[in-house]
Amino acid sequence: MADATTVDAVTVIVTESLSKRFPRVTALDRLSVDIAPGVTGLVGANGAGKSTLIKILLGLAPATEGSAHVLGLDVTKDGSTIRERVGYMPEHDCLPPDVSATEFVVHMARMSGLPPTAARERTADTLRHVGLYEERYRPIGGYSTGMKQRVKLAQALVHDPQLVFLDEPTNGLDPAGRDEMLGLIQRVHRDFGISVLVTSHLLGELERTCDHVVVIDGGKLLRSSSTDEFTQVTASLAIEVTDTDAQPDGTGALRAALEGAGVTVTTAAGGAESLASSGHLLYVEAAGEETYDLVRDTVAGLGLGLVRMEQRRHQIAEVFRDADAAQATPAPAPAGAPRAPYATQDGGAHDVA
Repeated sequence: MADATTVDAVTVIVTESLSKRFPRVTALDRLSVDIAPGVTGLVGANGAGKSTLIKILLGLAPATEGSAHVLGLDVTKDGSTIRERVGYMPEHDCLPPDVSATEFVVHMARMSGLPPTAARERTADTLRHVGLYEERYRPIGGYSTGMKQRVKLAQALVHDPQLVFLDEPTNGLDPAGRDEMLGLIQRVHRDFGISVLVTSHLLGELERTCDHVVVIDGGKLLRSSSTDEFTQVTASLAIEVTDTDAQPDGTGALRAALEGAGVTVTTAAGGAESLASSGHLLYVEAAGEETYDLVRDTVAGLGLGLVRMEQRRHQIAEVFRDADAAQATPAPAPAGAPRAPYATQDGGAHDVA
């Protein structure tokens, strides 16, 4: 049996030309990707191949061709060892309603190979970490959605894995619950050194939580890069102004004046940023320092209030829009298999072709 690497190694997951074909569907198509220690986001619409990939990485489903290693272990030969060293949080509600969180998590710890005393101690510590210590003896059937998600996270962590797979961990949570879950995910790596592979279709969550993002679509790798590369500072300015009695449409007046001066101006792309600013946001191409001076003088000349003028960052959703625009003839989706959209944090959506 191969020796496992640690999370201090260069990679925790490696796939090489990994494919999984079913009679009528190709779930993974020659996927090659390296995933380093840290918190990595796996992005893909429904049917993109995320769940199939996780099953293969856990040694629960065979690949049609190619290879994959998790923590240095071959998924085709060392599946049981991988599952001892990896935690998994499923997307769907699969918890027994008539047992307590303590009973369930202790059981899962024993299933992972911990002796009885260690399983109870680890369960108490893990439930305290996820914020369920005071409720640990209540039947799970009486838990809220957020509490059930925390139980699923606890059972994934209780055996002290080197790596955890979290499948849509914020599914069904309200905004406050999402924020709390994202904070827990960040602590998993920061406080305990456990690497995380988290799937989500909420792009804003990945920007906030992940060090690295892997995008797959139709079973193929679209992009794998650091979150900083996705959200790098661009050469444009985000400008927000207020209206006045003299200029009831201050944004429109500023845009007209800047375009009259030969500056390229666009409006917000319709995501959370534009909603938050109530339509007062413009993007201006910054040719140099003189652009800052021109914007300042134009705003002052119109008598408008300048709320902000800052270099803007890409959002991950914009990468998908750029990919769509670059494809002149996108392939049609298979009949009977509609594609789910990627969503922005505010609930907006965007399809990836």
